[in-house]
Amino acid sequence: MSEDTVRGAAQRRSTWDAMAVFLQRRALVMLALGFAAGMPNLLIYDTLSVWLRQAKVPLDVITLLSLVTITYALKFLWAPVVDRVRVPGLHQMLGKRRAWMLLTQAGVVIGIWAISINAPAVSAAVAGEAAGAVQPDPNLALIGILAACAAMTAFFGATQDIAIDAWRIEAAAVEDQGVMAAAYQWGYRIAIVVSGAVPLWLASRIGWSASYGLMALVMAVGMIGVLLAPRGREQETPAAPPTRGPAGLEALEWGGRLAVLLIGAAIAGAGLSGRAEPLTFLLTPFGVDGASLSAVWTARPLGAVWQVLGVLAGLAIIAAATYPLPGARSRPSAYFAATLKEPLQDFFVRYRGGATLILAMICVYRISDFVLNLMGPFYVDVGFTTDDIANARKLFGIVMSVLGVGLGGWSVARFGLLRPMLVGAVLQPVSNIVFASLTVTGPWLPGLYFCIAIDNISAGIAGTCLIAYMSSLTSLGFTATQYALFSSLYALPGKLLGAISGRIVEGATEAAAGGGFQWMRGWFSGMSPDAFARLAAERGLPAEAFAIGYVSFFLYTGVVGVAGVALAYLIMRRGANAQAQEKAPA
Repeated sequence: MSEDTVRGAAQRRSTWDAMAVFLQRRALVMLALGFAAGMPNLLIYDTLSVWLRQAKVPLDVITLLSLVTITYALKFLWAPVVDRVRVPGLHQMLGKRRAWMLLTQAGVVIGIWAISINAPAVSAAVAGEAAGAVQPDPNLALIGILAACAAMTAFFGATQDIAIDAWRIEAAAVEDQGVMAAAYQWGYRIAIVVSGAVPLWLASRIGWSASYGLMALVMAVGMIGVLLAPRGREQETPAAPPTRGPAGLEALEWGGRLAVLLIGAAIAGAGLSGRAEPLTFLLTPFGVDGASLSAVWTARPLGAVWQVLGVLAGLAIIAAATYPLPGARSRPSAYFAATLKEPLQDFFVRYRGGATLILAMICVYRISDFVLNLMGPFYVDVGFTTDDIANARKLFGIVMSVLGVGLGGWSVARFGLLRPMLVGAVLQPVSNIVFASLTVTGPWLPGLYFCIAIDNISAGIAGTCLIAYMSSLTSLGFTATQYALFSSLYALPGKLLGAISGRIVEGATEAAAGGGFQWMRGWFSGMSPDAFARLAAERGLPAEAFAIGYVSFFLYTGVVGVAGVALAYLIMRRGANAQAQEKAPA
């Protein structure tokens, strides 16, 4: 294990000292930067889609606009630029990371403002409809401009994320990364509420354009955070000087490598986002039927398999674009090697003997949460009303999530990095199994609130610990690239296993209705008569069968989480052994 990781395992603070870290200047700045990171996320699609629908923009056009969100999944492709390139002028005043943050925030502000002045005049259209006027079709050229503005905002927003993550890692010690991650998530959640609700509320009062204009001004919170941020531990990574070749051959190599990179990005992006549009754009000119490809790509559960294979294939193609040509080290070869090859090589050299274990743990650490993707239907099937679900998940659940994030940050500051990470790995599958109690209690509100409290607190602790751990794995000079890679890939196994969740519930339900699962039936002897009552009446099956189906699913989510617990324990033991070896006398 690295020196930083060992230090993360050994660091101890008192309870109050750990709490005091939240009041440090860096943590307060991180709150503002997290807010800035969260602001563009909903404004480029979710909130914008409401605006466009009011303007009678067709649903297929609105759906296509969602492609701009793929930018966030592919940000690792240009993260090396943030590691390597200095922003002229700003670099001398602010340093590398703060310069990039300020530049990208300015880009987000301009992008949101451009959306506000280029989107259709929705407020007038809605008022005209109320008076009986006929709404004309929106100008397609204007929609194209709007899409370009949204894409620009997404690009600057994703690049802002890269720069903020790099600054966060370089500005604080490993043992403070939990607090920094907690502050970031708090700010991000506040921004999601602001960008998701405030424009909708303002739109009926001052109009959509004015409300988006105000959202652009709100980004000043992040800019103030940048100006107040201390400078982090920045380090330039020296590169071997490339050989200058003939201009024509270099241009040909630049073009070829870029083409390969874009092909790999399209395939990986389609897998990471779960959308087939990048692939259809790539393959339609070769006679591939886009509709059929989309149906295969999004089918459940096999579509998830294709998506994961697409990510792996795309990454392999991207890696091929970075592979140096035989002979002299040309300038294109040197640049593309620096994008992914050198950061990955640095990681595997520093963690030789443990790199594969670490990557496996990152990929499966949150898997029990990612496969828990049927909770909305579960609440409905048990018998809860939509008001019950909304109040418990969207209001109470957010409060519990914020509490969990804070506990995660405090635990890392108090106990070091590795022990809280193991606790988070254990809590996730356990909290999933707790939901099985609702199959017996039925639509009992205290039970719902209890389960959501346990689940959201556990997820907050685990998520914060994972962010802190991934941050500890990076090295100065490659911070942005390495962290962007970790954060882009860690959800892949969950995508694959989550695709079969529905089949597990349905299969177990049908088996139970046919007389199976006799060993489990005694668990439901005291089952509430209200549990699954509506569903049982609709489908003509006993309520006990649905209870067994969902309990089987929750047990499944707990079992798949065991891999994360085992790997987290192995990593903790490696850290403890490395610490013991350092203390041993020579």
